Amino acid sequence: MMTSSPVFRIAAVCAAATVTLSACVVAPYPQAVYAQPAPIQSDVGIAVAPPPPYVETIPVIPFAGALWINGYWGWSGGRHQWVPGRYERARPGYRWQPHQWTQGPRGNWHQRGGGWVR
Repeated sequence: MMTSSPVFRIAAVCAAATVTLSACVVAPYPQAVYAQPAPIQSDVGIAVAPPPPYVETIPVIPFAGALWINGYWGWSGGRHQWVPGRYERARPGYRWQPHQWTQGPRGNWHQRGGGWVR
């Protein structure tokens, strides 16, 4: 009967652990940085309809219980500007009301800002 030397067994265990653990990467969730030239105005009335919304790729959930909030077209600097979606912590007893554009009776477009509502 042939027995393996302890050095060979230790080397084999270390090699298996190295292969197994090499695929594990722990890195912080990258935070997106967006530059906005001016603050987005809410509750505005303008004559220009917003473009269709972008189809956003939703990133991997950064923490348990995170809630994805879709992006929207805001109004800033005399034009529509896309405000990208983001994750936020859910607030117990509240729900997220998205930003909305509605057309008024005189044809102007009005934006109602989004926020947490009971």
